[in-house]
Amino acid sequence: MDAAFFDLDKTIIAKSSTLAFRRHMYKAGLLNRRTLLRMAVAQFFYVLFGADHSQMERVREALMALIKGWDSRQLKEIVAETLEDVVAPLVYAEALFLIDEHHREGRKVIIVSSSPTEIVEPLAHYLGVDDVIATRAGVDERGLYTGELEFYAYGPTKAEALQELAANGLDLSASYAYSDSHTDLPLLEAVGNPVAVNPDRELRKVAEERDWPIREFDLAVDLRTRLADIPKPDPVISGAAVATAIAAVLAVVLLRSRRKT
Repeated sequence: MDAAFFDLDKTIIAKSSTLAFRRHMYKAGLLNRRTLLRMAVAQFFYVLFGADHSQMERVREALMALIKGWDSRQLKEIVAETLEDVVAPLVYAEALFLIDEHHREGRKVIIVSSSPTEIVEPLAHYLGVDDVIATRAGVDERGLYTGELEFYAYGPTKAEALQELAANGLDLSASYAYSDSHTDLPLLEAVGNPVAVNPDRELRKVAEERDWPIREFDLAVDLRTRLADIPKPDPVISGAAVATAIAAVLAVVLLRSRRKT
């Protein structure tokens, strides 16, 4: 069996998934105004310029320091209650189409993200994705974050996670991977069909040198309006409903693609 691996931020959604929930964390009392403002600025620069290795390391350290002592159950509740409002307007139609296409061709679709599993797992369920590889923070016996990492899904560790799947029978040579960042080169190099999506300057250069496909995703759709009249389970949208939304925007995606060729 083969699979399709998708990075999350700027590949499936248009922003940083972690920073997207900042306002709801603030309302819940987890963030102060100063931290909220700093996260808003970080989101702005991330959308414009992405993040290199040193920046990702600083984000990791800052995030672990920030959440130390938080109740993991409270964060899960915030994500579950606000997921649709936060994520629905940020999803790329082009990514939805590819996810559906891979499913129809019999591939397992997996999100591989450095964002916390508490955010990535419900988002994957919301989008009808099969599984996730995401960052796991340490939690003590009371359910509070320790400030330590159990697993950091970043750079080489993403590729290592794919190799573990390969050991259980997954055919990486026939699999696909999509990412926007050069920090995900190990992920892209681990599969037979790497694709650069909205690539940063370094990844674009590598993709051009190696003749990898380059895709530009820019059509963010609001799933709330697309799925307004479709019955769905609470609190997540089923994979079938997402497929219906994909069909609704497919004509627009194809039209925009033709205009670029």
